[in-house]
This record gives sequence, C-alpha cells and structure tokens, in this order.
Amino acid sequence: MREYELMYIVRPNLEAEQYEALQERVSSLITRDGGEITGLDVWGKRKLAYPIKHETEGHYVVLTFKGGEGLVQELGRILSITDEFLRHKIFRADHRG
Repeated sequence: MREYELMYIVRPNLEAEQYEALQERVSSLITRDGGEITGLDVWGKRKLAYPIKHETEGHYVVLTFKGGEGLVQELGRILSITDEFLRHKIFRADHRG
C-alpha cells in the first residue's frame, strides 16, 4: 500500500451534519476497500482564489491515507460525480521530494 494525500473542497452552504456525513462517506470508501486513514486535517471555510461552480468560498479538508491504485481511482470517480464536492486532488505522498 502506498501513502496518499487527498485534499477536497466542499460547498460552503452545507449544515455541520452534512459536512460530517461527507467526511464519513469518504472515510468509509477508503476503509471499505482495504485502505487505512492516517490523518485528517479540517481547514474549515476559506475564500477560493476564483469561483468554482458559482461558489466563492469552500470548506477545505486534507486527508492522508494508505491504499492501492484501485482505491484511488474509485475514490476519484465518486468525488467527481458527487455535487457537494467542488474540487478534489489526490497526491502520492511517498512520491513527493
């Protein structure tokens, strides 16, 4: 398993319970496919550098996890088709230098 870092931005107008539900959904996707969450850093609401889907603010979260390539592809696919996520990016953490 490789180490990855996932950064995602969620719509700013959601309720606190909805943010928690989205975090739980991402966590369950990772652990369901045999991955392991190693860190979670919630940055909260921040102003975006440019509008994304007509939003000027977003709720930022950075999550580190271990998993395989199949998990990364499935996670990226699901985040791409879920409307609450404005943007996401998955980095290989053990590949940076």
